[in-house]
Order: sequence, then C-alpha cells, then structure tokens
Amino acid sequence: MHEAAGRTGALPANIRALDQTMHCAGRALPVRCPRGDNLWIHYALEAAEPGDVLVIDAGDSGEYGYWGEIMATMAITRKLAGIVISGGVRDSLRLIELGLPTFSCSVSILGTGKDKSLDGALGEPVRMGETVVRRGDLVIGDADGVAVFPAAAAAKLIDASEERDTKEITIIDQLKRGASTLDVYNFE
Repeated sequence: MHEAAGRTGALPANIRALDQTMHCAGRALPVRCPRGDNLWIHYALEAAEPGDVLVIDAGDSGEYGYWGEIMATMAITRKLAGIVISGGVRDSLRLIELGLPTFSCSVSILGTGKDKSLDGALGEPVRMGETVVRRGDLVIGDADGVAVFPAAAAAKLIDASEERDTKEITIIDQLKRGASTLDVYNFE
C-alpha cells in the first residue's frame, strides 16, 4: 500500500514488528505519552474500541519498556488490532506468545512511571517521522514496517494496492519464463 499511495505514509524504519510473522490492519488511536511514563497508554486502553491500533508517540527514546504483558492482555481482551510505539516494549517473549501485533523501536527492561502531572494526549494527532497520524487513519503493519494512511483515502488505496499486486504477479510470471527486469520494466 505504501507504494500504491505514492510512497507516502511510512513510519520510521526503526519501528519494527516484534515478531516477523506479526501483521495488523486497523483504525489509528493516537496517543502521546511523556518520556519514561506510560499512564496515557492506560487511558488509551480504556478508550479504545475493537479494531483500533494504538499508535503511541513516546518520543525518540527506546530506553523504556512502555508496553508489556499486562497491557497486551487488556488489549487482546478489548479486541484491539495491534500496537505501534516509537518507544520500547518489554516482556517480549510473552508478547510474542500472546500474538497481539506489536511494533516498536526496541525491547527494554526499564520500566515506566505513571505521573498524572505530566503532559500527554489521547486521540490528538501525533507525528511519527514524516507522517502525521490522526484518529481513524488506516494503519497497516507487517514484517517490512508500518504505514499509515488518511481514513478518507483508505478505500481508494486498497483498490490501488490490489491493482499493484495483480501487476506484480504478472511481472513475476514473466520473470519466471525468462524475461529480464530491464525488458519487463522497459528500462533502457
């Protein structure tokens, strides 16, 4: 979908699937939490609806494990589609076993605080790299990374993505029959 969308919407490459088999698709619920504090993620879990993907801006630090087994258990019970965080997660083996699609920039044992006096936000737009994520945007994640697309464009992008996939199947068939990429793509 990223390429079908004109190479837009990609989140930073350091945000990766905790397990390469994880993939998700759902509506974004943006969260912004202060460095080293995950209270706003608890608020998000309370507000989230089935099919939501928590997209958490924890700043640029992977030093803290903002998310772990307890939160993942609640997310699964609430039928969330996944979590994307610019910070770290912990309890990584349990998270993999639980199977909730989890995308983070690191794994960290360092725990977080829960300070009500610190500034955070729920449902307000967050910026992850060059992409602004708004509530309801389409979030797609797999082993190659995470991309986010405006909700209003989602249906058209899905159609464009399916067209692109069909075209690639044709190209792969041509290559299997001996064609070269120079010929198939008409490069000179």
